[in-house]
Amino acid sequence: MANIKSAIKRIRSSARKQQNNRILRGRARTAIKKARLALGKGKPEDAQTAVKLAISELDRAAGKGVVHKNNAARRKARLMKQLHKSQQPN
Repeated sequence: MANIKSAIKRIRSSARKQQNNRILRGRARTAIKKARLALGKGKPEDAQTAVKLAISELDRAAGKGVVHKNNAARRKARLMKQLHKSQQPN
């Protein structure tokens, strides 16, 4: 355990930030998972809304620095690619 006041405060603030980051990262992961499941079911309307929500959560996480902006962009691009592929007539 730290003895210096500033180090003790830093530990507390780091723990708070870590908790908030976990929440944001978890929301993004859950939204992505739901979007992928919706894409697999073959319902285009549900898939589109789920992908839109996932993109929103990724943008929020990237804006707060929880995930890197390029990481978020890559994940969004892959989701959109899957969405467009699922909407193509066979």
